[in-house]
Amino acid sequence: MTEHSARPTSRDVARAAGVSQATVSLVLGDKWRGRVSERTAGLVRDASRTLGYRPNLAARNLRLGTTRTALLVVPALTNEFFARVYTGAAEVAAEHGFGVLLYPSPEGTGPARDPFASARAALDGVIASSMATAALDALSGTDGAHLPLVMLDSDPAAPGAAARVNVDIADGMRRVTEHLLGLGHRELLHVAADVDSWTFRVRAEAVADAVRNVPGAALRTVRADLEVEAGRAAAEQALTTPGPRPTALVCDGDMLAAGACKAARRLGLRVPEDLSVSGFDDLALATAVEPELTTVRLPAEQVGRRGMDALLRVLEGRRPEGGDLPVSLVVRGSTAPPPARTG
Repeated sequence: MTEHSARPTSRDVARAAGVSQATVSLVLGDKWRGRVSERTAGLVRDASRTLGYRPNLAARNLRLGTTRTALLVVPALTNEFFARVYTGAAEVAAEHGFGVLLYPSPEGTGPARDPFASARAALDGVIASSMATAALDALSGTDGAHLPLVMLDSDPAAPGAAARVNVDIADGMRRVTEHLLGLGHRELLHVAADVDSWTFRVRAEAVADAVRNVPGAALRTVRADLEVEAGRAAAEQALTTPGPRPTALVCDGDMLAAGACKAARRLGLRVPEDLSVSGFDDLALATAVEPELTTVRLPAEQVGRRGMDALLRVLEGRRPEGGDLPVSLVVRGSTAPPPARTG
C-alpha cells in the first residue's frame, strides 16, 4: 500500500481474515472471549497488523459513551513503588486499548482534587494506590453517578470501592520482624512512617504483634516523614536516648532504613555488627547502599496489573480476582545477630 492509498478499513481486515466485520469489531474491541475462537481472534489480529489498520477510537468511544481512559491516583511520585504500579497498569491497559493517566494528588494521602472539569466525563474509571476511599470522592462522585473505583493497598473494610487489590503487608512486616527476633535481637526500634494511612497502621500492628509473642523482647517506636534525612534524624535521636540501646531497627520503608544507616555511621556504629537495619519495599535504593538492605519485596508491577484488570472486569460486569498478593523477605547484608553483651 502506497502512502497515497486509502487507509485500511475494518472491511479490509475482515476480508483478509475471512471473517465478518462484526467479528473484527469484537476482536479489536476485546469483546471476543466466549464468542469467537482463539484461532479466529489470532487471524483478525494478524490481518490488522499486516494491513496497518488502526480503529477510529474516537468515533467508537463516542458511539459507546466511553473514553477508554483510566486515572491512576497516587499520593506522591517520590517513591518508585508508584512508578512500578503505573508500569503494570499501563501494560494491561495497552493490551485492551485503554490509556492510563498518572495523577500525583497534590494533597498526598488527603482528599484528591478533580484534575478535570468533570472526571466522570473524561474517564471510564479511577484506580487509587495507598489512599483512603473517602479521599477519592471528588473523582469518583457521591451523587449516585459514580465512576468505578478500584483501590490498591487500602483498607479492605472501607466502603465505596468497586474492587480492591492488596498485598499481604502484615505478613511482610511479620516476616522481617521475626527474622530479626530469630537472629537473637530483643531490643527493637520501629522507625515508623509518619503517615496516617491504612498500610502504615497495618505495619505497626504487625511489628507489635510479632514482638509481643517473644518473651523478653521489647519494642520502641519513633515516627518520621518517609524520607532519608527524616529517617536519619529519627534514628539518631532514638539511638542516643538514655536507656537500653536498640540492636535492630525495623523500618517502614527502604528510604527510612537508608537514613537509619546514615545515623549509625554518624554515631560510630557498624551495620550489621553493632546494629541491624531492615527496610520495606525493595526499592533500587536497597541495593545502592552498603551493606545492602534486608527488606521486604512488594510485587508493585503485579499490583498495577491486577488493579487495571479489576477495573476492566468491573466495566464488563465481571467479578474481579480476589485474594491478597504475596510478598517475600529478601535477606541481605544489613542484618546479623546482635553484638555480644559485655559487663
